[in-house]
Amino acid sequence: MPTDTDENTPAAPLPSGSLAMLLVGAGRAAQRRIEKALAPHGLTLRHLGALGHLSRRPDMSYSDLARRAGVTTQSMHATVRQLQELGAIDKEPTGQGQRARLDVTAKGREVLAEVAATLRELDAELSRDLPEGGERFKSFLIGLTANSDGTT
Repeated sequence: MPTDTDENTPAAPLPSGSLAMLLVGAGRAAQRRIEKALAPHGLTLRHLGALGHLSRRPDMSYSDLARRAGVTTQSMHATVRQLQELGAIDKEPTGQGQRARLDVTAKGREVLAEVAATLRELDAELSRDLPEGGERFKSFLIGLTANSDGTT
């Protein structure tokens, strides 16, 4: 006799129109559009995140950047190395045992400005499709991302 946990029992379908699943899908669609816009610059979202954080707080360590991106420190080292190769970041030489200082270069600031302009265009395009009350929806999304650690 089959039980609820029997592997032959079909899984319950996801509710169609689930707000949570729609948000996941919308997020993925937006991510693809952003990644497409970043590609000509040789950047990914991880690169953009690291570059943006360093432009605001140049004192951040590899570990700080990794925690914010949700990746390992080793993975962030690779990301920063790629940004150095692109000329977007300089790594200041330090003494042994001292934390490396990572500085956004003029080219890095230029790339950030170009990407910001591209994101503004994408935002305008997405906003055109928002129904009346779009600002309330945007505030709702900001609230969701502010509580993304699962707390309320």
